[in-house]
Amino acid sequence: MFRLIRVVSHKRCLHYVQGQTPDPKTREYFYFIDHQGQLFLDDAKMKNFTSCFKEKDFLVFFFKRLKRNVDGKYKDEFPYISPCGREHNYVRCDDTPLVFTHIIDGNLSIPDRLSYNGAGDRLTLQFEPEKVCMLPSSGRVYHPAPGQYGSIGLIKSSLAIEMSKHFRFETGDETKPPSHFTWKGVTYKLTNELFDVIKDRDILDSG
Repeated sequence: MFRLIRVVSHKRCLHYVQGQTPDPKTREYFYFIDHQGQLFLDDAKMKNFTSCFKEKDFLVFFFKRLKRNVDGKYKDEFPYISPCGREHNYVRCDDTPLVFTHIIDGNLSIPDRLSYNGAGDRLTLQFEPEKVCMLPSSGRVYHPAPGQYGSIGLIKSSLAIEMSKHFRFETGDETKPPSHFTWKGVTYKLTNELFDVIKDRDILDSG
């Protein structure tokens, strides 16, 4: 049975029902992405590994179509949308919609790749070590992402903790982003080009 759900934003209160049909040609669903990159129905009472979507074909289909909900309905409460024919899948997230979950090792001819949102080697992009950026106030680590996802992706906390062992602070001031990152024996000077994007970032309540 569908449940009436109430979502509160800083601008208004939205009520919705999963699968609602505001017109005969449209069916609406509402999703949530947590800071581990797991995808849930937004109204799921329990949000954990057992209740998230895990079927890789679905995840690939969903995330390849995900984009900013720039001028659409519910853009304040659900800033992303993954359209599929008559289905409009509205998406909100704990931080960023794209979350990097692990690194796929490359070789001399193929660079390392970051896998995202639980789809293994089906959803990846090239890892650029010099472009990782840590937000000191939260400890969260970010990496550039395609523009359709907002140009920034979060690195999953367990992976970020492992990476943080290899950060260096040139000035010793840990209230500022790290200046260098060592990866596979190579030390990179970090560009920190993402810092201006994330420095005032609001982290949404994942509940």
